[in-house]
Amino acid sequence: MNKTDVIIVGGGAAGIFAAINIGATNPELKVVVLEKTTKLLSKVKISGGGRCNVTHACFDPNELVKYYPRGEKELRGPFHQFQPGDTIAWFSERGIELKIEDDGRMFPITNSSQTIIDCFLKEIEKYNIDIRYQSSVESINHSENGFTIQLQDEQLNCSNLIVATGGFHKTEGYHFMQHLNHTIIPPNPSLFTFNLPKNELLKLQGLVTQVEIKILGSKFSESGPLLVTHWGVSGPAILKLSSWAARFLYEKKYEFDFMVNWLPNHDETSLKELFNAYKQNYGSKKVFNQLELEIPKKLKHFLLEKAGILSDIKWADVNKKQFNKLIQLLTADIYPSKGKTTFKQEFVSCGGIQLNEVNFKTMESKLVPKLYFAGEVLNIDALTGGFNFQNAWTTSWIAARSISS
Repeated sequence: MNKTDVIIVGGGAAGIFAAINIGATNPELKVVVLEKTTKLLSKVKISGGGRCNVTHACFDPNELVKYYPRGEKELRGPFHQFQPGDTIAWFSERGIELKIEDDGRMFPITNSSQTIIDCFLKEIEKYNIDIRYQSSVESINHSENGFTIQLQDEQLNCSNLIVATGGFHKTEGYHFMQHLNHTIIPPNPSLFTFNLPKNELLKLQGLVTQVEIKILGSKFSESGPLLVTHWGVSGPAILKLSSWAARFLYEKKYEFDFMVNWLPNHDETSLKELFNAYKQNYGSKKVFNQLELEIPKKLKHFLLEKAGILSDIKWADVNKKQFNKLIQLLTADIYPSKGKTTFKQEFVSCGGIQLNEVNFKTMESKLVPKLYFAGEVLNIDALTGGFNFQNAWTTSWIAARSISS
C-alpha cells in the first residue's frame, strides 16, 4: 500500500498553513489534508466579522505570551521562531498586505477574509497539496512503520502525522490522541459573556463604561470597557475575564457572583470626601441634578435609585445608610451571573492536548515519534484580537519546518 509522507488531520487555519509551509520548504514531500466537511478554512471565513483578524501588532515574544491564559510559558520559545512580524512578512511575500487598526488587531487591507482564503488556495494548488474533503477519520494507529489512518471507506498510511483538528467543536481529535496515550484536558469555552437573567441592570442595555470587575471567591479580575446587553454584560473587560477564568467558571457551572467597581479612579475614602463636600455645599440641591461622576448619566441615576436616593431627594436629606449604600454600589456593586452566552459561535475553547507532552521546539509529541500538533487541538487559547490565529500560524509553521527540513 502506498505511503504518504505527511497526512494532516484538519483543514482549518493550522492544518492548511502547515501543509503550505511543508510544500514551500520541501516540495518533494507528498502532503494529504483530511477535512471532514465540504469546506476548508471555515473559521477563517467568518473570523473578525468576515474580515479575518490575522494577527496582532505585538512583536515582542515576552509581551505576546501575556495574551495567552493557557500556553503562556510554552509559547515563549515558539514565538521567538515565528511571531506576528513573521506572519506579516509571510503574507507580504505572497502579495497580501496587512493593516494595523487602532487596537492593534491586524487585517488584510481588503477587509475581506476571502483574501486570506484565496491566498491559501493558490498556495495549495502551487504545491500540489492533496485535499480530501468529507474525510472523517475513524481511527489512528501507530507502529514502527508509521501511522495508519482509517477513514470510512479507505485506509491511508503515512510517515508523519499532524493533528490540527481545532478546538471545542472538533473533539474527535482528542479521542484519537487518547488512543495514542496522550492526556486530554477536557475542552470548554473560554470566550463568553455573562448572563444576568431578569436583572434590573438590563434596562441599561447599550450602556458602555470603564470598570474594574472581579469574580468573587477567586483571584480573577480585569479592567476595561463593560457593555450592558439585553441578556447580561459583555465587552472587552468581560471577555478577557471569561478567558482567564474559563476553567474556574466551567467548574462553577457558570453560576457565580461578580463585583463591579463603576469608578475605578476612586475608592471609598475619596468618595466620602466628595459626597461630604456636596452635602455641605449643595444641601438644598437635588442629588440627581447636582452630582458629577465619571460614569454615564443613565448609570448614575440607576445606582442612585438602587441606593434609595430618589429623584426628589436633596443632599441635605441623604441619610447615612443611603450615603454608605451609594458608595458601596459605586465601588463594589455585586451581581449574580447564571449561565453564559456564546460569543462569536464560541470561537475559542480551552482544553486539549496536555502541553508537557509536546516538544515546543518542534511541535512533536514526546510520546509518539513523528506525531505533531498545531493550533487549538493543544491546550492553548488566547484573548480576542488575532492571538489565537497567531498560535495557529506559529505552531503549524514549526511543525512544518520540523518535518520538511
